[in-house]
Amino acid sequence: MNQVEFIANRLQEVLLDGHWIANTNYKEQIESITYVQATQKVGELNTIAALTFHINYYLDGLINVFVNGTLEIRDKYSYDVPPIHSERIWRDLVNQFMANAKEFVSQVKKMEESMLYAPFVDEKYGTYQRNLEGVIEHCYYHLGQISLIKKMIHKDKK
Repeated sequence: MNQVEFIANRLQEVLLDGHWIANTNYKEQIESITYVQATQKVGELNTIAALTFHINYYLDGLINVFVNGTLEIRDKYSYDVPPIHSERIWRDLVNQFMANAKEFVSQVKKMEESMLYAPFVDEKYGTYQRNLEGVIEHCYYHLGQISLIKKMIHKDKK
């Protein structure tokens, strides 16, 4: 297995169907809850909906880099989640997340190995490899938060 396949597999695991590191993945966590649960505040923590939007924002922006070569996303907008006040709106976000997750993994799988060592858009951002590894770490970080928030929400209902 080459490095691109390894990275793509790690992304596939955390986003769509893995259980190796975290014993869960985004798909499993966000497809199994309602919009009420997704938007429920627990203390000062972000909601599951906000965290889902946040990761989806980055996936969408990174897909744009692969397709168009431009980085148009900005950190300051990554939590600008629109109001989610119905199951339909929540399901639309989940479906968009799933589509972006699949497309992002697909784009990574298509990469040439040499691209990993190329600058990511601009040299100041490091290499593609550094950024893809950062995406994996970022995803696991927020997946852990989602898992814990989900447990807290379910505990409150008992």
